[in-house]
Amino acid sequence: MSRLLFDPQGIPVDSVAGEQSVIGTRLNGMWLRQRFAAPEDWTQEANDERPELSPARVPVPASVLLPIVERSHGLTMLLTQRSPNLTNHPGQIAFPGGRADAGDHSAIDTALRETEEEIGLSRSHIDVIGTLPDYVTMTGYQITPVVALIRPPFELRAEPGEVEEIFEVPLAFLMDGMHHQRRALELPNGAGHRTFYAMPYERFFIWGATAGILRNLFHFLRA
Repeated sequence: MSRLLFDPQGIPVDSVAGEQSVIGTRLNGMWLRQRFAAPEDWTQEANDERPELSPARVPVPASVLLPIVERSHGLTMLLTQRSPNLTNHPGQIAFPGGRADAGDHSAIDTALRETEEEIGLSRSHIDVIGTLPDYVTMTGYQITPVVALIRPPFELRAEPGEVEEIFEVPLAFLMDGMHHQRRALELPNGAGHRTFYAMPYERFFIWGATAGILRNLFHFLRA
C-alpha cells in the first residue's frame, strides 16, 4: 500500500474517547522511569489494522522512538512530519524510526539508528526507559515502540529526503482522552470497515499508527 485511498482529515469525528487525562504529577521524568521499571497491569488499545499480507509472509520488524523531551515548562513529545515526496505515508505525522537492518542488535538499536539518521539526534542525548507492546500496521510492519527521555540542549538535523519538519507537542495534551478522536469509514472497493484515532494539534494531524501507539502509552501511564 503506497498512498491512501481516503483523506483521514475529511472523515467526520465519530466520537471522542474522553477518558480522564494522565495525572499531572505523573508527567515527569522520575515518575516515568519508575513506571517503566515497575509497570502496573494494563490493557492495550484494540487495533483493527489488518496487515495486507499473504499467509506466507510475516510482518516486517521495525522500531520507532518515542522521544519525550524534558523541557523546563513540562514534558513534550518530539514528532516528525514525513516528506510529501515519500512513496509510503507521505506527509504523515510519525515518530522517528523505520525497519530493522541486519546489523541492528535489537529493536532498541533500530530505533536509535533510525532516529539519528532521520533527525540527527545523537544516541548520547537519548535515555531509553522502556518499550511498549509491538504494533502491527495495515502495511505489514511490526513496530516496537521504544520510549526515551531526551534532555536539552541537543541539535537536530532533518534528513531532507525523509523528514519535512520536526516539532514538539506537550505530553499533557497527548495524554488527555478528551483530545483522542475516533473516526470511522467504509474502505473503498469493499475493503471493509476501518476505525482510527486522531489527535489534531494546531496545524498537525496526528492519526493512524502514531495515534494508536500514543493510545497505548496513555493506557500504560494511566494504569
